[in-house]
Amino acid sequence: MNASNAVQVTGIARRFGRRWALARVDLEVPGGGALMLTGANGSGKSTLLRCLATALRPHEGGASLGGRDLWAERASLRPHIGYLAHQLHVWDDLSPSENLSAWARLGGLTAEPAALLERVGLDPRRRDPVRALSAGMKRRLALARLLLKQPRLILLDEPFSALDPDGRDLLVDVIRELREGGATLLLATHLPAIGHALCDRAITLEGGRKLWEGATADLLAGAT
Repeated sequence: MNASNAVQVTGIARRFGRRWALARVDLEVPGGGALMLTGANGSGKSTLLRCLATALRPHEGGASLGGRDLWAERASLRPHIGYLAHQLHVWDDLSPSENLSAWARLGGLTAEPAALLERVGLDPRRRDPVRALSAGMKRRLALARLLLKQPRLILLDEPFSALDPDGRDLLVDVIRELREGGATLLLATHLPAIGHALCDRAITLEGGRKLWEGATADLLAGAT
């Protein structure tokens, strides 16, 4: 375990208007650990991940990475957080290789776009703009960005959507590769069987509150 990658969430709450999307949720993930988030649409999974990615500021409570407050130190911690959301935030007018080069320059990283694209099954010689790619190919490009960043904290929101079976296998391999490097994972998914292969613990959210917490094996057993 790597304590510098441990995540602690304490009483985190976030509202939209009068509706509380998160209502004082607590959780802990040890460094290098993996937690699956389950729950129906609107249960608070995406809001929680957006707060941890520092894309949303919580109205109450907070979270830390390696003991460092995510919001107070967000400028220095954001480069270490890999967040794969529903919106992939790619530049449609650039090629996949140009996207990776641009991300590297913005993050002060060293990039080998060809090797990264080959790793995720994309042709590095392809110069078409990203707008010409299928949804699954765009998601593979987003995986290449995760590998480029080598994040300490990985936040994945329904990452298997738009991926064919080969793409799902690739994503599982990429996640395992990053976790072998000590990264901590929070995975929101409606596919508990795949989540069980990647995560040892799970929580279920309902109405913004933590309804259940336990081993993924117990969650899977309860779903059968």
